[in-house]
Amino acid sequence: MDELFSLIKNCFLKEFETKSSEYRHELSEHILNYLDKTEDGSFTLNVKGINDTYQRMHTIKGAISESFEKFINPLEFKDNLNVLDICSGLGYNTSALIQEFLNKTEHNFDSSLNTNFKDNESESRLHIDMVEISPYILAVGLFIPSPIDSHSIVQKIIESKLIEDGFLKLNLKKTPIPKNIELNLFCEDVRTTIKRLPSNYYDGIFLDPFSPDLCPELFTVDFFKQLKNVIKDDGILTSYTSSIPVRSGLIEAGFHVGIGPIFGRKRGGTIASLSLSKIEKDLSPDNERLIALSDLGIPFRDANLNLTSDKILDNRKKERLNARSNYKLSSTVKTPVFLGKDIEDEKLKKRVLKNLNQLNISSTSSKEAIFLISPQNKNNEDFTNNSRDRIRKMNSNLQTIVKMKK
Repeated sequence: MDELFSLIKNCFLKEFETKSSEYRHELSEHILNYLDKTEDGSFTLNVKGINDTYQRMHTIKGAISESFEKFINPLEFKDNLNVLDICSGLGYNTSALIQEFLNKTEHNFDSSLNTNFKDNESESRLHIDMVEISPYILAVGLFIPSPIDSHSIVQKIIESKLIEDGFLKLNLKKTPIPKNIELNLFCEDVRTTIKRLPSNYYDGIFLDPFSPDLCPELFTVDFFKQLKNVIKDDGILTSYTSSIPVRSGLIEAGFHVGIGPIFGRKRGGTIASLSLSKIEKDLSPDNERLIALSDLGIPFRDANLNLTSDKILDNRKKERLNARSNYKLSSTVKTPVFLGKDIEDEKLKKRVLKNLNQLNISSTSSKEAIFLISPQNKNNEDFTNNSRDRIRKMNSNLQTIVKMKK
């Protein structure tokens, strides 16, 4: 990726020096050498992660297909739709949204003709605010082959932004922007952008950073509270991740949380909303327990929205160590999962009991153990009918036991 970004930077400089389009055309011809082709024919980028490993921006199952499956399909379309696309990257999520919007409003668009957009008198309007911190990733989105027609609209917006910010010089993209679509692109840290966005405004939020291990700053409780401020009460937040600290952070920020679509990965993504009615599939009982009762459920934190990734990860590590066996069950061997169950494996049983005993819980079937998970028992008065409230109640029960220990 470093080599590719170096080529992009050189392209920027040469275009400014010569006012010639040849350098952009040349890079477009060679850029596929630095990308991975996914199964649906669209391309994705590999990014260097922890311990010199690489992570793809999208599943190999299909980059543009993932956008439709995980971000567009859960969204509810309205006559006037406002969407925030966080970490827009190559522009796939916004492109998929535009494509679906045009299909649903029966507009005709063919990027190959460049001028044949026809307004069909529909009053439907689409507003999208895109945020991407890296001009070089945006440039990749500008140079790659468009996987669907609507991507050329996004490429026009990317080009305009890169020109506005002084990276490019020439207007080469001629695709018209449909009259009923408004696109804004912010090339900056979204933690800065979010403070300027209107309250109670967005019908949908696409949360699509790299993994929480690489970008924990965009998965913190404090950032989620900002998202809570800008999303409508019946709005839907979608993300590819099934991370436990991410789901825990969303719940602490006040969202209801459920399981999103499965596509190209073993587990489904995450759907969040301030309205319970928007959650179609609850989290699994095991997931609820790990969030509520174990140190694994400690979320990422960034109170002033200004910490580095390393600092956020380090702070969470310290908080987990302090919580473990003090006010949270140890997450080793997924201890909370075994509450209320018999364990036949003696070695595993010994490890689970050791973790439970540290909080004065004598066994997996003790009254304290059953009390902890009572909100999941439909025959118990503590039962609640959604994941968020079950998690909150189980955590409250755990703190009751912690206080008894003291």
